[in-house]
Amino acid sequence: MATFQYHALTGAGRLMKGTIEAGSPAEAAEALKGMELNVNVLEKAKPERLQTPVGRNEFLLFNQQLASLTKAGVPLERGLRELAQDVASKSMRQLVADVAADLEAGAPIEEAFGKREKQFPPLYGRILKAGVETGRLSEMLTSLNRHLELAGHTRRIVFEAVSYPAVILTLGAIIITGIFVYVVPQFKPVLKEMIGGQLNPLTASVLNLADNIIPVWIGVGILVAAAVVGFTTLSASPAGRRFKEALFLRLPVVGGLYRNSLLSRMAEAMAVLIGAGCDIPEALRLGAVSSGSEKLLLDSELVAGQIERGTSILQAGQSAGLLPRLFLYSVQLGAQRNELQDNLYSLGSMYADQARVGQSHLQMILLPLLLALIGSIVALAVLAMFLPMIQVVTSLSAAG
Repeated sequence: MATFQYHALTGAGRLMKGTIEAGSPAEAAEALKGMELNVNVLEKAKPERLQTPVGRNEFLLFNQQLASLTKAGVPLERGLRELAQDVASKSMRQLVADVAADLEAGAPIEEAFGKREKQFPPLYGRILKAGVETGRLSEMLTSLNRHLELAGHTRRIVFEAVSYPAVILTLGAIIITGIFVYVVPQFKPVLKEMIGGQLNPLTASVLNLADNIIPVWIGVGILVAAAVVGFTTLSASPAGRRFKEALFLRLPVVGGLYRNSLLSRMAEAMAVLIGAGCDIPEALRLGAVSSGSEKLLLDSELVAGQIERGTSILQAGQSAGLLPRLFLYSVQLGAQRNELQDNLYSLGSMYADQARVGQSHLQMILLPLLLALIGSIVALAVLAMFLPMIQVVTSLSAAG
C-alpha cells in the first residue's frame, strides 16, 4: 500500500486536501470517486518528516479553544478548520489542518488522531470520540483542561523546588571536581605519611574517588541518558505506560497526588457521561479513557465487564488496584439513591482538593530534602579530608 496526496472538490464545490492509502493511483482515484469527490490533483505523497510532540502550553491553548468552539455548537471538523487558521505555530497549524482533512474524508476520530499519536497526548483521540458519542464533547475537553492545568501546576512546583538545589549541586560538582582533580592528589602522599599509610575508610574512599572522578561523572551521565531513553521508550506502548504509572504511584507524596488527580478527572467525566444517559459500565470505560491513564483504563474495563455479568460494583472493584473502595461505594450508593451524577461531581471535587493538598506538601518537602542531601554530600567530603588530621592530633595528645 502506498500513500497518495490529493486535491479534490466536494459536490458543494469546496476544495479538500488530504491523503489516502491505496495499492495504485487508479485504486486511489476510484476510492475518492466513491466518496463523491472530483479529483483535481492526485500524486504519491512525499514521506512525512518526523514531527515533535505538541508543547504542553500549546496543546492546553488548543484544547481550550476547541472546547469553546464545541460549546458554541460548532461541529468538530469545522472547529478544527477554524483553529488551523488561528494557530500561531506553523507546524501546529499544519497538524490540525491534516486532522481536519482526515475527518472530512470520513476517517474516524480515533484513527485521525491515532495516526499522529507521537504529536498528541496518549488516548486524546479516544477522549474526543467519547465526547462526540455522548454529545458532551465540550464538557469532556473542559475536564481535560482542568486536569492538564493541575498536572502543569504540579510540574511547576517540582521544577521550582528542584531548580535552585540543582544549580547549587551543579556548581558544587564543578568545584568539587576541580578540587579532586587538582588539589586532593597533592595531599594524598602527605595524608598517608601523616598516619603511616593507614587511611580511614572514608578518606580512602574520597581519595579513590578523586583518582576516578572523570570516569564517575561519565558513568553518571550514561545512567541519566539511559534513564531518559528508557522512559521515552516506555511511553511508546500501553504496557510501558502502565509500568511508568506503577513507578509514579509508588513514589511518596507524588504517587498520591497523581492518583487523586486521575480519580478527580475520571469522576468528573463519569458525571458528564451519566448525565448524557450512559449506563455505569459505559461511563466507567469512557471515564477511564478521559483520564488518560492506562492502568485506570485496564481496571475500569475489568470492573465494567464484571458489572455487566451481574456482579455488584463493590465486589467487581475488589480486583481493581487503582480504584479505591470509597470511589466504588459512592458510585453504588448514588446508583441506588438515583443521585449518581451528584455523587460523582462530589467525588471529583474531593479528589481535586486532595490533589491540591498533595501539591502543597510536595512544595514543603522537596526543597528542604534536596538541600539536606546536598549539604550531607559536602559535609562528608569535608569530614573525609579532616579525619587524618584529627587522627594525628589525637595520637599526639595521647602520646603527650
